[in-house]
Amino acid sequence: MFMTSRKKGELELTNSNPFDNKYFLGYINHVNPQYVKVHFPSSTLLSKTFFSGEEFNGGLVGNFVTIEGENHGFIGKISEIDLPEKERLALSDKSFRSSDFHPTAKIEILLIFDYFESNKANNSFNTFPSIGSKVYVCSSSFIQKYVLRFGEKEKSDKTLFLDLGRLTSNKDTKVVVSQQSVFSRHCAVVGTTGGGKSWTISKLLEGISKNRTKAILLDPTGEYSTLSELDTVESLILGEDIHFSYKNLTIEDLFFLIKPSEKTQAPKLLEAIRSLKCVRVYKENQEDQYNDYIKEFVNTDLLIKSGKNIKNFERFVYLKYKEIETGYLDFDISKLEHQIREECIWANDWENKELFGRINEQDFGYCLSMITRIGNLMKTDLFNSIFNFDNSLTSDSLTDRINSFISSDSTLLRIGFENIGFEFQAREIVANAIGKYLLNKARDKVFKEDPIVLFIDEAHQFLNNSIVDDYFDTKNLSAFDQIAKESRKYGLFLCLATQMPRDIPLGTLSQMGTFLVHRLINYNDKEAVRQACSSANAAILDFLPVLGEGEAILTGVDFSMPLSIKVNPPVIPPDSKTPVFRKMS
Repeated sequence: MFMTSRKKGELELTNSNPFDNKYFLGYINHVNPQYVKVHFPSSTLLSKTFFSGEEFNGGLVGNFVTIEGENHGFIGKISEIDLPEKERLALSDKSFRSSDFHPTAKIEILLIFDYFESNKANNSFNTFPSIGSKVYVCSSSFIQKYVLRFGEKEKSDKTLFLDLGRLTSNKDTKVVVSQQSVFSRHCAVVGTTGGGKSWTISKLLEGISKNRTKAILLDPTGEYSTLSELDTVESLILGEDIHFSYKNLTIEDLFFLIKPSEKTQAPKLLEAIRSLKCVRVYKENQEDQYNDYIKEFVNTDLLIKSGKNIKNFERFVYLKYKEIETGYLDFDISKLEHQIREECIWANDWENKELFGRINEQDFGYCLSMITRIGNLMKTDLFNSIFNFDNSLTSDSLTDRINSFISSDSTLLRIGFENIGFEFQAREIVANAIGKYLLNKARDKVFKEDPIVLFIDEAHQFLNNSIVDDYFDTKNLSAFDQIAKESRKYGLFLCLATQMPRDIPLGTLSQMGTFLVHRLINYNDKEAVRQACSSANAAILDFLPVLGEGEAILTGVDFSMPLSIKVNPPVIPPDSKTPVFRKMS
């Protein structure tokens, strides 16, 4: 026999020798760059046994093994077990008990370790086991040293860790991962409904809070409102506690809302915006010497161009360019409808080319539908409760709360979307605006010294979306795609959670350096993960449909090997339970 079994719990687990003969399984009989095969001298080696208080299931798919090489050792994972064809035909209870069979197993090599410095792991393969190398069951005590500070690049007292869970194959083995390795190249948590995705997000947020670092969560359903029980969490609901002031929207955001046509409406809208910005600059600088250029243009809150000197207006715009071309809607938006009317003029006067022309009724006719849309937008309760178009809301501005959160002792800012309906693509537009605001702050290096993680739950609702106007022109909502591609160097990291990775743009998904993959069944979802994550080879993806609730595969570019883990329950679980049918009384 290969081992003498002991009663569970009889001895403390002390032996971390990866090549103890008590743990022997078999010999390598096949080697290729993707995997190796092991030959079991006896089928009894697959039986469950206990040694030093630890349970071993030597021949189960998913179990870790160690392989003894000439100069290096290897850690692998069993992905397939088989019997030779001739033995398969003779299989019976009696013959199996009498050890007449000689199974083989396929093993995926996960990492290489040095005999003399076994704590140093290498997942870049330049050597392989040789034929005849011995294979052993990998004990929890040996694998523990690789996953207790998983992803740590250099040992330091300042390294922050997240206590995620335990290995599914070695249930006594804790998995504690480096926070830097999880988020520094962005992270994606994916899996079908009921797989434990929400618990994993809560566990990550819990770890961030314990480490006294910061995160912002876009919560579309309100299921993470339970986290507000924590003292270091600020919880806000859009349209109720706070609003996103229209003055923090960009001109591109306004285009998403108004959807102007390209030929006439878009140019007139841009001109109206610039004119109202000129009025704002004029009023803010009453003593400015350059105001004389457009003094005759300003009529209360509008800028009247018709019959006025073109060069004077252009001089003022040139001299005040930085104050005017801010990119934001920092003007009185209630005057926009009327200002567009003033922009519908001829380029110059027929009699005096130095002056702006008279009203062009044809252009005004083309812009009527856009003017109507602007009026409807200002009067829609949904948008007004979010953007405060009429300046009637007394709630705080979200951007002000974000700025105060950044400088506060709070660790999490939850932004709830539960009061925002799905009509008019309001959710997508406001989420994109929030993303763009954070991206601009990142570009200003606000997060350089104190990085922040932006969590987006149900990310498929917000990414890979576009706005289609009445003329079937498409405009993409690209803020989160830009964050994924450029903000890592600025200290703004992204963590996406979705049940449908196929609906996330492949370019965005490919930027994710870390994946926590729960159960996935759909072929297209698995293929999306396969294409985005180089570590997610066929052997790993084969486990995805059979993962249990709360189980996930952790893999990433900063981790030495992929791990199958059982995520620990969060202290404060999200409100994600499915309602239960009950018999009516």
